[in-house]
Amino acid sequence: MMNKAYKQEIMNRLDEKVERMMAQIGDNSPHAAGKDGKYDNMPHSWWTSGFWPGLLWLMHDVTGKDSFKDAAWDWDKKLAVGFSQYPNPMHHDVGFQFLPTSVIKHAITGDEDGLRIGLEAANFLAGRFNPVGNFIRAWNQWGEKDNSGWAIIDCLMNTPLLYWASDVTGDPRYKHIAMKHTDSVLEYAIRDDGSVCHILAFNPDTGEFVEQIGGQGYSGTSAWSRGNSWALHGLAVAYRYTGEQRYLDAAKRIAHYFIAALPDDHVPYWDFRLPSLDGEPRDSSAAACAASGLIELAQGVPADEQRMYMAAAERILYSLSENYATWDKPDHQGILLEATAHKPANSHINVSLIYGDYYFAEAFAKLNGWERRIF
Repeated sequence: MMNKAYKQEIMNRLDEKVERMMAQIGDNSPHAAGKDGKYDNMPHSWWTSGFWPGLLWLMHDVTGKDSFKDAAWDWDKKLAVGFSQYPNPMHHDVGFQFLPTSVIKHAITGDEDGLRIGLEAANFLAGRFNPVGNFIRAWNQWGEKDNSGWAIIDCLMNTPLLYWASDVTGDPRYKHIAMKHTDSVLEYAIRDDGSVCHILAFNPDTGEFVEQIGGQGYSGTSAWSRGNSWALHGLAVAYRYTGEQRYLDAAKRIAHYFIAALPDDHVPYWDFRLPSLDGEPRDSSAAACAASGLIELAQGVPADEQRMYMAAAERILYSLSENYATWDKPDHQGILLEATAHKPANSHINVSLIYGDYYFAEAFAKLNGWERRIF
């Protein structure tokens, strides 16, 4: 399906595409592209603000082109301004923001500001830990409903910031917090069949688990496809950092559910447990993140298990490249079409999403031998 030449061809196409995106996007901070194919411009405190510079850093690391590095260089400083604002707009998604900016910047160049900002973000994330409930609080307060006891599945992709901080400082406290949170996710968010929910609600004063909430999924008992991809990818990374077998086993269980639930073209609908699929949108961003996670998982299992996960990742990526990519749409600023951000809120349906673009490129970079690991 995908030989070495095909994988390299896609990286060449990504090189051309991202070069074009630099001219089109400029200094904007993209999240979702509208029906006109143009990306929006979100505040630097918005949770997706790290993915565009992260894509630039990745392409610099793969191609060696200074144009990508130059465009990415100052983004971590732009994002870090949020830490000095009041009220502080930052929340648990500082991992999504600073792993692909300051952390990779320091890893590639040795930049001391990158290290400093990355550790500032890790300290902030550690400060959101609730030691009674053993969870990292997701969002700041919004609306009238108290969400101070909410943790979400997405945070498994933010906890690598804490593992990284333990590695670079030699201080195990960051890792302990990440593992405490991950163990709570294993206990309360991952079901026996490998499906996951989006939001976990705890009593923030007693730590008692209250309920599963649907959030961006169809319901509290459904299986939001991107949530499953966050969990798959995040647990594979947690295993890489800790070597804990329970994280690998959980990642495999989620992977099996995800793969078995895919439609014929290997790109999921926005939720795996919809009453009907008629008229329901896909989520190419869930597919891209899961594919990158499956590659990560394959690299953590014994050799005789690797083929199954790699084959599934390649099926997903081939379908995305052949059926969902914008190779023939040079004016379209996104890479992947048909992503769904938040279907219950009717927000950004059937569009390009910058994190889908990032994980698509990350997955193909891995297939082409890219060994640096940030997430």
